[in-house]
Amino acid sequence: MIVVAGEALIDLVPSSQSPSGDGPLPALLPRRGGGPYNTALALGRLGSPAAFCSRVSTDTFGEELLRGLRADGVDTSLVQRGTEPTTLAVADISPDGSAGYGFYADGTADRLFTLPDELPAAARAVSFGTCSLVLEPGASAYEALLRRSAEQGIFTALDPNIRAGLIADADAYRARFRAWLPHVTLLKLSEEDAEWLAGPEAGPEGVAAAVKDWLTAGPAAVVLTRGGDGLSVRTPGGGAEIAVPGERIEVADTIGAGDTVNAALLHRLDAHGALSPDALAALTPDAWRDILGFAAHAAAVTCSRPGAQPPYAAELAGAAGVER
Repeated sequence: MIVVAGEALIDLVPSSQSPSGDGPLPALLPRRGGGPYNTALALGRLGSPAAFCSRVSTDTFGEELLRGLRADGVDTSLVQRGTEPTTLAVADISPDGSAGYGFYADGTADRLFTLPDELPAAARAVSFGTCSLVLEPGASAYEALLRRSAEQGIFTALDPNIRAGLIADADAYRARFRAWLPHVTLLKLSEEDAEWLAGPEAGPEGVAAAVKDWLTAGPAAVVLTRGGDGLSVRTPGGGAEIAVPGERIEVADTIGAGDTVNAALLHRLDAHGALSPDALAALTPDAWRDILGFAAHAAAVTCSRPGAQPPYAAELAGAAGVER
């Protein structure tokens, strides 16, 4: 089982491009979301045994969030409940389909997550990321779960998925991120996130140096996403970067693309028997190209339709050479 730990929220997505001048504002359509939530949903759709670990409101939005997970076979027995409202994220869609967000997260249910007594015995990997590692007091509980899971020998995956507007002290967050790395097996992040974490004015050379430094801190692999330009991976051995191109598609929007990559990487790593640090380190370049190519294809499908709608396994049939 792959456990995904983090927030579930509601994205409010414009029904059309924002108007100019005095025209009416577009309607905001509620969509299930949150990086960890989307990752869990995508794993369920791909056919991986998955569980969601979070704290979800008992309001109407919270009920809908859980309904969506259960509909795609995701175990919700680790979900804590609270009467506080569901976090809202207002999306701003650019003409190229990229999305920015404004968050309404004060006093919401997912911020009050507490460390569970234990994970199921079947848990072989735990994935973390996004707002849940920023907003206290829940952030400290998720961090404790990350550290405990690593100590128990469970494969851990981290996608920081930076939301800079929620981070009050950038330098303190960068230091905290660095402290997580000894407990992380797989670090996946976007090129933009890597630049932000590497520090102001890092530039391409600064990012490359930062990735090398992060690898020495603990992860067995660092996967970097570059939007339509594809994905790459580096490992501590110091070999050449392994990269695959992105797929050229007509982009509806990019909501959930990175989360789909998270799920696809974990799903495909499992197909290669690589949900352990040693097995991850032993992957061949051809195996990595298969894994990255599968993730690129899955993300392209998500980007081809509005909102976070990750693909089902049947939609990716024949995407690469490994049986799933």
